[in-house]
Amino acid sequence: MDDQLQINPVARIKSEFPTKFGIPRQAGLVEGLRGTVVFEPEYRNPDALRGIEGFSHLWLVWGFHAMRRGDGGWSATVRPPRLGGNERVGVFATRSPNRPNPLGLSCVKLEGVELHGPEGPVLYVSGADLMDGTPIYDIKPYIPYADAHPEAAQGFAPAPEGRLRVEIPPEIALKLPKERREALEGVLACDPRPSYQKDPERVYGMVFAGWEVRFSVDGEILTVLSAEEGK
Repeated sequence: MDDQLQINPVARIKSEFPTKFGIPRQAGLVEGLRGTVVFEPEYRNPDALRGIEGFSHLWLVWGFHAMRRGDGGWSATVRPPRLGGNERVGVFATRSPNRPNPLGLSCVKLEGVELHGPEGPVLYVSGADLMDGTPIYDIKPYIPYADAHPEAAQGFAPAPEGRLRVEIPPEIALKLPKERREALEGVLACDPRPSYQKDPERVYGMVFAGWEVRFSVDGEILTVLSAEEGK
């Protein structure tokens, strides 16, 4: 029996994040984020989505396609940012992308289904923590009675205690489209910085929805310094 499994993407996601920096660390943290699941040509069959509109949430099984793997292969331990990047724990006790099979799992909200669009059937989702172009290997319905476990222990990764207060000067806020601005505020409130970087003088930059955004963080306040639409 051959235990090797070759998997190919069934779809890719279109999202507001062209790079990894700034993507929420978990799915569902920013409900205002929107994404579109576009199927690969061989899977653009409306019949494959029959009945999916009856589910409010979906599981996406996807790949860390932007991760650069070293020549040394996988490591049994990793340094999670939640632990300051200094403490090692077992790779299977984390959601680190540096794992033997670089697969991710995200629960997203299904906002809509379009069966006969110009790109074939597509799914509109919210709350996705995926970079633009991420390959999706499978899609499964989220089933609350089996998948939800409110009593589950959270190990070393408890829910964040609070969010940053985001301040966008009026002259910058007016340049941003309202829907994008609200989503950006949600992303920034989750604190995109690495957990071990707390320098209030440091200026960070990220690209979101075609806008180059620069910001700094002092205590619990994040201030947007500039936002320029990309060329």
